[in-house]
Amino acid sequence: MKRHLAAASLSLAVLLGTTALAGAQPRGGTVIDANVGGPGTFDPAMIGTTIELETLNQMFEGLVMMDENYRAKPMIASKVDTAPDGMTYTFTLRHGVKFHNGKELTSADVLATYERYAKISPNAIVLANVGSYETPDPYSFVIHLKVPSGVFLDILKSPAYPLVIIPAEFRDKPARDPEVNIGTGPFKFGEWQKDSHFVMRRFDGYAPDESSPGPDGYAGRKTVYVDAVRYNFVPEANARIAALQAGDADVAPTLPPDLLARFKDRADIAVEKVFPGCQNIFLLSAGNAPTNNVLIRRAIAAVVNAQDIADASGQITRENPSILYAESPYYDGAAVKPYYSQNNPAKAKALLAEAGYKGEKIVLQTNSNYSYMRDEILVLAEQMKAAGMNAEVQVVDWMTNANNMAGRASGWNVSTSGFCSQPLLGPQQWRNMVYNFANIKGDTELDTAYDKFFASVDVGERRKAWLEAEQSILGKAYFIKVADAGSVFAYSKKLSGIKPWYNIRFWNVSKQ
Repeated sequence: MKRHLAAASLSLAVLLGTTALAGAQPRGGTVIDANVGGPGTFDPAMIGTTIELETLNQMFEGLVMMDENYRAKPMIASKVDTAPDGMTYTFTLRHGVKFHNGKELTSADVLATYERYAKISPNAIVLANVGSYETPDPYSFVIHLKVPSGVFLDILKSPAYPLVIIPAEFRDKPARDPEVNIGTGPFKFGEWQKDSHFVMRRFDGYAPDESSPGPDGYAGRKTVYVDAVRYNFVPEANARIAALQAGDADVAPTLPPDLLARFKDRADIAVEKVFPGCQNIFLLSAGNAPTNNVLIRRAIAAVVNAQDIADASGQITRENPSILYAESPYYDGAAVKPYYSQNNPAKAKALLAEAGYKGEKIVLQTNSNYSYMRDEILVLAEQMKAAGMNAEVQVVDWMTNANNMAGRASGWNVSTSGFCSQPLLGPQQWRNMVYNFANIKGDTELDTAYDKFFASVDVGERRKAWLEAEQSILGKAYFIKVADAGSVFAYSKKLSGIKPWYNIRFWNVSKQ
């Protein structure tokens, strides 16, 4: 018997109290979001950073999307049928779904999107197991895999490098083409000035999922009440807070907890703390000398005192040695604990001597937009210097920092980021980030572990394969885990319908 995943058959997630809003809500107005920074592109196949994905996932939709509990739920598809052998997935598309240009979405658009993604996306590996596609009619899309997969829908739901559908006429557009900004979401592209702001506007032709009683993560029935959302790019936390206090902004995300006292006497401002939020991780480039030497990378991992670094971040944090949350079915914190917060300068010095380290410069690149990343790097630099390493801190803007990591650029050895969807979604989401950001090539041990993970339909076998992969990632110090981190944002109580989640969503939100 086929397994059947239908939008109406999934219960609404209640993890964060998501419900359909009761009663009539006022329409109109523009929400002002004083955000840390802005996007570098709107081409979904090329986007993996949280700051870009927050807007993108409100403008584009996929066959399935992530619900409030991070599970796969039909969105553009009305249902998904999975063959018993786990090798064929049939998506039945909803009728009447419109692109922002007014064209109705059909299976031809889905096919073109998937084929373009496989050619240009840094995350194209997720489609490597696809043998062929079929479009038997305008509202059916069939994917045939080469080998069975127990995580294929989990791959398709990912909000990072999302497989969201764009018009078929974009099939041959090059990566990051500025015209690739048309989706089917409840908001559409409005105005973009790269160094100043971005505006997304309500899409009045939006076709909601009427089978769902309300919004559910990035899925469900979404209703937009406001006319537009304007993201002003405000890198400094103090400036974001000041904008909210002065009424020049309605939302101020990514706030350091030690600044929240400034809202103490403001009954008109609400503060939300969201946990789980992200994971703070150091990334080490295996493609750039001297960190292309595994002994050098292990020496850096050996000096890390994670608690001191987490304290310096000024965030809400908790210790966790794994790059998954404890709620994950693949979590095994005890097995990877030996690699965590070693705080062992003597071990680092021995590894440096074994590596033949002669004081070569090790570049720690960070950015001016996220203070917690910059402060974490500064503490790490001091810990490295104490063990005899020539650590040099380099500060650039966030988009340069992010593009250097994702694009395997030269000129850096260590960087840091806060990964949000990856630890929530699990091993299948980590693969691209690990390989790209750490610049990994030719690691047959890691390759084999991941191949076993993706090829197995047995959960137990996938757990074993992931543990092998995670031990390789942390044991070879491609990644160094710092801490789990929550996020804090504040907003004006003139807004109603804001729901705490790992990203802020503006459907079902109204402004008085």
